[in-house]
Amino acid sequence: MIKFGTDGFRAIIGQDYTFDTIEKIAQAQADSLKERGGKKVVIGYDTRFLSEDFALSVAEVFSSNGFQVYVSKGNCTTPALSYAVKSLGADEGVMITASHNGYKYNGYKIKGNYGGPATVDIIKDVESRFGKSQVLKGKKDFQFLDLTNHYLEKVKSYFDYSIFKQKELKVVHDPMFATSIGLYNRLLEDTFIDVVEINHFKDPYFGGHHPEPIDKNLSLLKAKVVALEADLGIANDGDSDRVGVVSETGEFVSTQILYALLLLHTVRNRKFKGSIVKTVSTTYLADRIAQKEGLKLHKTPVGFKYVADIMLNETVAFGGEESGGYGFGFHIPERDGILSGMLMLEMLMLYGKPLNEIIKDLFKEFGEAHYKREDIKVEGTQGLDLVKSFKEKDIKEFAGLKVKEKDTTDGVKLIFEDDSWLLLRASGTEPVLRIYAETPSLKITDKLINEAKKQIQ
Repeated sequence: MIKFGTDGFRAIIGQDYTFDTIEKIAQAQADSLKERGGKKVVIGYDTRFLSEDFALSVAEVFSSNGFQVYVSKGNCTTPALSYAVKSLGADEGVMITASHNGYKYNGYKIKGNYGGPATVDIIKDVESRFGKSQVLKGKKDFQFLDLTNHYLEKVKSYFDYSIFKQKELKVVHDPMFATSIGLYNRLLEDTFIDVVEINHFKDPYFGGHHPEPIDKNLSLLKAKVVALEADLGIANDGDSDRVGVVSETGEFVSTQILYALLLLHTVRNRKFKGSIVKTVSTTYLADRIAQKEGLKLHKTPVGFKYVADIMLNETVAFGGEESGGYGFGFHIPERDGILSGMLMLEMLMLYGKPLNEIIKDLFKEFGEAHYKREDIKVEGTQGLDLVKSFKEKDIKEFAGLKVKEKDTTDGVKLIFEDDSWLLLRASGTEPVLRIYAETPSLKITDKLINEAKKQIQ
């Protein structure tokens, strides 16, 4: 029995992630897809240890099951794989990646024919079929395609490139030793934007860090932005579906602030209208922007698959989550860290002012928002027990703030009278309690998190 998490199956290479396991997942997916009339699949892979070999094994299983199979010619990003699935008219796709997880891990993501995360029903069906039928092998009739070039041409089509020739601008890019190496150089050649890359060689150990573009992993990027007096720093995770940004002063920009900035850029500057989707752990600025712009707002559990599901059923302008994964209605229903970075550059060019000034304007219009998240190691069921107790208690006040609403969509979220919030979520796969908080004051945000930590027995 296997279990897919919020974004695919992930496990430690050589322990639970083996060729035998991956081939059984591929066979289960092939059986599921055949029953639904599927005939064509596309397979991509990242820069991790043995990712290419795992991808070729998956391709062999699908080929042996009679599918028309396309495999990425070289490693690719998850957005490139997802776009290829849709543009090639494939029935499903597979991306071999563990995204932002450490080097010991690898993973298996299933993509739908629309170019986004597979639906919950499809995932459940694949899980239920795991190990139920013999794995077919022996046929290697598949075609290799350059998925990256195909994807980059699509990204370029979204922009009027004259915007990138309005003035000179310097950006430092950190691909974190992974799939986005060289992509911004290719996207921005023949423009006035000077791209400087760091950590731009393939390293399956990711320089000893998790390939996750969060503050603690971007010390070199922050220092390089300051040293070169660059206008922006951009980092992408292991499979490039997430983005992290550093301002001109070398400060990490909260992913919640990025959500708000990209949302406003999409609906105001690009004038793409539609509803907005946010996960339960995403900024209250989304609510305020939706109200002012007169746009419908959906709230979902954590996981982009829930965002993508809404994008498939109605016109969505923008959707995303606090992890730095954002999707755009004019693109595919998928998180795209490369497109997000390009849109940040477009925004800087349009406003003609430093990023920190743009953030000040955001706060002036919609109020300040200071966000933090802490993952706390707990013993046994401590995390689950605390979340359960918060759900059951009638909490009228917490850390001196009056509770306006309690949201139990995913974990338990206390929403206070000034829109500030505290969210507690227990991991279902490891002994970790995740504590999130956002308030108009960094001091109050810290106070909420510290008070929540005191509740752990």
